[in-house]
Amino acid sequence: MSFIPLDRLRSSSMTGRQLSMLSDQPSAEQRPRLPSWFKINAKTGPDYFEIKHTLEQRGLHTICEEARCPNRWECWNARTATFLILGDICTRRCHYCSVETGRPHALDKDEPARVAEAIQALGLRHAVITSVNRDELPDGGAGVFAETIKQTRRLNPTCTIEVLIPDFEGDEDALSIVCAEKPEILNHNIETVRRLFPSIRPQGKYQRSIDLLAKAKQQGMKTKSGLILGMGESLDEAREVMRDLRAVDCDIITIGQYLQPTRDHLPVAHYYDPSEFSLLKKEGFAMGFAHVESGPLVRSSYHAEQQVIRSL
Repeated sequence: MSFIPLDRLRSSSMTGRQLSMLSDQPSAEQRPRLPSWFKINAKTGPDYFEIKHTLEQRGLHTICEEARCPNRWECWNARTATFLILGDICTRRCHYCSVETGRPHALDKDEPARVAEAIQALGLRHAVITSVNRDELPDGGAGVFAETIKQTRRLNPTCTIEVLIPDFEGDEDALSIVCAEKPEILNHNIETVRRLFPSIRPQGKYQRSIDLLAKAKQQGMKTKSGLILGMGESLDEAREVMRDLRAVDCDIITIGQYLQPTRDHLPVAHYYDPSEFSLLKKEGFAMGFAHVESGPLVRSSYHAEQQVIRSL
């Protein structure tokens, strides 16, 4: 068992593009230091290695690895993982995300079946399925999401399913393709506040994401979204996002601390204290969220199985 400061998990070898999109970002000298209490338990075990082997054997990807999630040791040891479909190359470049950007490979038509087989092999009770953005596809990949849900249900009829979808560029028909398969949870992460959205997510639109969650709710979905703090927002701006999500009846929200994945990504502007995350959790419940998962290490799929149990 070892405890590793999270800043040591970042790549120190990557060089390349320089980020200059946010004029209010701190200089290298001004950037906050990682708090001494910000550590993780990097422990492997039989369950961790079984998940790793099962995924590698089937040629599958996870957002746990591609996004350098700090919780992957805890989650994999608890036999949970978030499957990444539609390949591992994204057509968008969000300045906080470490998933590779570029020209995606051709669609892998067998991928949905392999995801379903992996879920069966691991005996998962709740499966979380997300994807890269595939803006070059006519439906943004919605059909692959739908097929993955179908294949998963065929082999795992008692497994609940959560999908974390892109915005499909606002295409209502694409959204309807996914909603028609009735996943138990439909998640779309807002990620940041309205003011920072154009700089941090330049190929997305804040209101488009809010509208997508509203349309998913209109189609009968239990909806969820996630917010990352520490990229230059204020707590009041975070509260505004929470109110916007509740205005479209979003059921579940996750709130976590941003961690710079590599030197080429957006630097951390601020580390929030655990007490501030606790306050937002309390306020979120007061706003009417069915469940609020809020803490420094919280990510979108963190404790996802417990969230679906509490919210359905």
